[in-house]
Amino acid sequence: MPKAKPHKGLLKRIRISKTGKVKHNCAGYKHLRSAKTPTRLRRLRRGAYMSSAETKRLSRLLMRRLRGAQQPRSAMRRSPSPEERRAMRDAARAAMSDKS
Repeated sequence: MPKAKPHKGLLKRIRISKTGKVKHNCAGYKHLRSAKTPTRLRRLRRGAYMSSAETKRLSRLLMRRLRGAQQPRSAMRRSPSPEERRAMRDAARAAMSDKS
């Protein structure tokens, strides 16, 4: 079976922040700029964060969890640290020993 690889073309067009939000350049900034007002061009120059619906689609292409602009940070599950894992294991063992 072939190796699962992230979409390289998409990786070149977006930046993923540490919190998992996806930042991208706004469309419409490069072409036909003379017809656009300076205010509009300044607004297009700034990057924007992707919405939750679009990040769900992109997460399949990149094979990793992403978070949209409207999605809370708590929606992104993170792996427990080794200390947290050990504590959970000890709690489970204690619960099993209480039952017996």
